[in-house]
Amino acid sequence: MGRGKIVIRRIDNSTSRQVTFSKRRSGLLKKAKELAILCDAEVGVMIFSSTGKLHEFSNTSMKSVIDRYHKAKEEQQLTSPISEVRFWQREAAMLKQQLKNLQENHRRMMGEELSGLSVKDLQSMENQLEMSLRGIRMKKDQLLFEEIEELNRKGNLIQHENVELCKKVNQIREENVELYNKVYGIRDADPANRNVFATNASSIREDPHAPIHLQLSQPDPHEAIEASLRSTNLGIDGFNSKGGELIAYQR
Repeated sequence: MGRGKIVIRRIDNSTSRQVTFSKRRSGLLKKAKELAILCDAEVGVMIFSSTGKLHEFSNTSMKSVIDRYHKAKEEQQLTSPISEVRFWQREAAMLKQQLKNLQENHRRMMGEELSGLSVKDLQSMENQLEMSLRGIRMKKDQLLFEEIEELNRKGNLIQHENVELCKKVNQIREENVELYNKVYGIRDADPANRNVFATNASSIREDPHAPIHLQLSQPDPHEAIEASLRSTNLGIDGFNSKGGELIAYQR
């Protein structure tokens, strides 16, 4: 035989009422927990018994649920201009109070208006300032270390470039020595001038900017006169030099 329908009304018997309250309360809290888990909903349930005892459940925190509830109710009530004005007035008052607290905290951090603080409050402020200074020093040391590493990297790069430039300078010096040897022909030079060229070449190897001293050989005057006479078409058969006087025989 099935269970009969229960009439929903106040139970007069206090014992039965307490037993029913305990059973229904447990079932309600169980259903609220299942609803929060299954549907990913934010649920908050508060129950006050007839004796004034509080029973509650919340899957997040009861305070956040209540704040969200009040905010939702206020948004629903913003349909009328008067409710909207009251809402923004409360928001402005709350922001003004927050600004006042921040300004007061800033003045105390700067060492002003400390007369109303206790020793415990001053100790707490001192610890907070020490933690702030520690963080500032750590950040400063980190920045200095990064700058030192960057300078070391640039120094190594400049040193590498300097080495490369020195190699290029030495290569250019060697090319200059080879070019000098090709121009002046040290290998095919006369024995009288070979020592001079060798000395100049060695001086270029040691110091490419040193002055070069060249010794030129004087031409034979008789050979010069003979070459000039051969270049002219005067019909001269021969010549004779005696006592510095040139005697030409004409055909």
